[in-house]
Amino acid sequence: MNSTNRLNLIKQRLQAAFSPAYLEIQDDSQLHKGHAGSQNGAGHYTIIIRGDCFKNKSRIAVHREIYQVLADMIPTQIHALQIKIC
Repeated sequence: MNSTNRLNLIKQRLQAAFSPAYLEIQDDSQLHKGHAGSQNGAGHYTIIIRGDCFKNKSRIAVHREIYQVLADMIPTQIHALQIKIC
């Protein structure tokens, strides 16, 4: 799966699961070229997300929910995630 398709899939899944008011996904893979985890094609991504569904939840709870939505993509498609809740 190429990077554009992977970004679209991540976005679709997060949109469907959370209906966020704001969602941005950055592909940071170019910053990690040569890194052991990225050598087989898995990417590094930053997710910036805001949604009412996250209110009154801890950061840990939100991270767990996001990881659950993307679980089958880790580690084969996604090597690393940075999650920013705004």
